[in-house]
Amino acid sequence: MSNPLSALAQAACDWRRRPIDGAVEWAVRRAILDWFATTLPGCVRAPAIMLAKAVPETDGSGGAWSYVDGRASTPRRAALLNATASHTVEFDDIFKDGGYHPGSPTIAAALALAQHLGSSLEELHRAIVAGYEVGCRISLAIQPSHYTFWHTTSTVGTIGAAVAGAMLLGADDRSLGNAIALSSSFAGGHQQNLQGKGLAKALHPGHAADAGLLAAMAAAVGIAGSSDSLDAENGFAAATSDTTGNWEAALAGLGEWTPITRMTVKAHGCCGHIFPALDAIAVMSERHSFREKDIARIEVHGYRATEAMCNRPDPASAQDARFSLQYCLAARLILGAVRLAAFEEETLARADIRELMTRISVTEDPDLTVEYPRRRQARLRVILRDGRVLEHLQQTRRGDPENPLNDAEIVAKFHELASGILSDTDAASLRDAILYGAELPRKMLVAPAGGSLP
Repeated sequence: MSNPLSALAQAACDWRRRPIDGAVEWAVRRAILDWFATTLPGCVRAPAIMLAKAVPETDGSGGAWSYVDGRASTPRRAALLNATASHTVEFDDIFKDGGYHPGSPTIAAALALAQHLGSSLEELHRAIVAGYEVGCRISLAIQPSHYTFWHTTSTVGTIGAAVAGAMLLGADDRSLGNAIALSSSFAGGHQQNLQGKGLAKALHPGHAADAGLLAAMAAAVGIAGSSDSLDAENGFAAATSDTTGNWEAALAGLGEWTPITRMTVKAHGCCGHIFPALDAIAVMSERHSFREKDIARIEVHGYRATEAMCNRPDPASAQDARFSLQYCLAARLILGAVRLAAFEEETLARADIRELMTRISVTEDPDLTVEYPRRRQARLRVILRDGRVLEHLQQTRRGDPENPLNDAEIVAKFHELASGILSDTDAASLRDAILYGAELPRKMLVAPAGGSLP
């Protein structure tokens, strides 16, 4: 097999010239709209608002726009803050086969650098497609073992951001290969800071966007990395997974399909490993007409990551609750949806949700683990107080490529998440510019945390 780094660098460079058909262009526009949808609420929440104070910068020092504090910034600062914001409320896109959220780091890095350089919208689109192409394919080479210790959005996200940045800087395939190699050394983000207490998780794609742009800029001035950084015996794949990489799987279909056309758009505001259970309970409650008061207990059987990451019977914070299957399932049954409102302080403290959580258990089903990550499934067993026992296997997630959200649903998600952050007029203007316009999205002010729009 050819050197995977060279093959991926060439594939990315090909996006500089090859035609972008209607399906790919629309996929990019949808991805950018969805990135803004998940970024805007993060702009008025910790940790992005805290990080903005920790990384001060004088207005006018760059042409990129930080949506977190509403100021012109250097590309790296804007990418750092915007990518952090985009991962905060757990609504960002997923490449499910690779267990990877490419949008947060890749689009944040690409948009910040494109704004700074004055790039065209077409150049931005091509950079994003290339960043998704390389990042998503690398995730296929290292999963599922990579996820045991590493947060893919942080590690692979650094490489996706580097590719997007290198494209905008006019890199040829050699320079782009160096950006990939350098960024593979900058990649980091371990599972304890993903699963444990604190606010580190949202900083992971922020660091990835920042470090990826550093790699792209370094490569642009001729700094080289090792050409076998990805697949050598002591390279990126070997260091972060249980092999030197399944590059046959990663490169399969290269030039025939591109990952940005196979994205999952989140329909729920929580960890994606919880989605199959949420979709299952919606199907079951509609089919059998039961409500929370009718339930004696619910047994959720999921793949390993569901049990390992989301078996949290007593979450203590909003971030913790977004990874608690017990909380999210109880909230879905009582509130009817798991959106931003489910994680407000008063909702987290609701006695009815907390009581229902005690009737929900989570265990691993080895048969479902074998199918992960390409299939994200959950098997639910609902025991009702009237003695009925209901069972259902949820084989897909709403929002996955097999069961996608339509354009109207994505637009509705954008307006829901932008509500209170942008005025209705500004939200509509941004939506139309992204979906139908010919210019880059640029400066825009958001409502401050706890405040209102002027």
